[in-house]
Amino acid sequence: MKAVVVDSYTDIDRVVLKDVPIGDLAPGSVRVRVRAVGIGFVDGLKVQGLYQTKDPLPFIPGTEFAGEIDAVGDDVTGHAIGTPVMGMARSGALAEYIVVPAGAVQPLPAGVSAEVGASFRANYLTAHYALTERAKLRAGEQMLVLGAAGGVGTAAIQLGRILGARVIAAASTAEKRRFAMDLGADAAIDYTRPDWRDELKTLTGGHGCDVIVDPVGGPVSLDAFRSIAWNGRHLVVGFAAGSIPALPFNLPLLKGGVLMGVDLAQVPRREPDAYQRVTTDLFRLLSEGRLEPAVGRVFAFAEFREAFKMLAGREALGKVVVRVSA
Repeated sequence: MKAVVVDSYTDIDRVVLKDVPIGDLAPGSVRVRVRAVGIGFVDGLKVQGLYQTKDPLPFIPGTEFAGEIDAVGDDVTGHAIGTPVMGMARSGALAEYIVVPAGAVQPLPAGVSAEVGASFRANYLTAHYALTERAKLRAGEQMLVLGAAGGVGTAAIQLGRILGARVIAAASTAEKRRFAMDLGADAAIDYTRPDWRDELKTLTGGHGCDVIVDPVGGPVSLDAFRSIAWNGRHLVVGFAAGSIPALPFNLPLLKGGVLMGVDLAQVPRREPDAYQRVTTDLFRLLSEGRLEPAVGRVFAFAEFREAFKMLAGREALGKVVVRVSA
């Protein structure tokens, strides 16, 4: 099969498509013919060896995928060959086939495309867990979303509206701000302007932000925390800006605010009940049509490098997808 193979931690330009064997079908596993793969900022970090954890070399990048069941291993029930599914794995999705434990995939709801299925789990699970299990977002609260046009940002906007919050989207370009407003944000703000916190204060009526969703990091994170409301919650999701800020400890004291980490990779092991609650509710919302994942640009398999470059350049609107097969 064809697969994107990382032989050494390197720039994406040096990564190539290769012919590799299809993985063995172990008991309890399924083989999926991959149709589409969702690419996130973390995937680019993993290719370069810059993520907090490193995949053993060589490895196939990509964690989020959709396709159909091609084969089932012994002891697998409830998964029929040909069933459209969506799933997540630690790695291995940027390939024509992927073998995963049967529990790693779920049926694709009727009417949901492979591109949407590959855009759903990672970002929406992260945003839902962050807002409901960590921040305990309440109806009527003021929520600021940094990096609002990205994968986590778009998920947070949609879920924030469903949960009854007033959503303020922060993004660096007019195009991204329009995109966020089209997704349902109540207001949009340019956080590259030196006076953006003054505008934010006006938008919140001087109250500040009850919840801040932050997949960006860098200096803007510190500025955002300075605009947090009393008893506000700042959710640390990632560092797309490329730098990790250092928060002066006097700020939480003066603001009465709380800094909260959100690492979805640890949730299934550390909080299995919470993970199940979030997963169940998300699939309910998707099946009911209340969530419409924002699929951005879709790249052909041979164009996978361009997908990574779009994310690295922070040019993406919504989730970037690689179409592996028709």
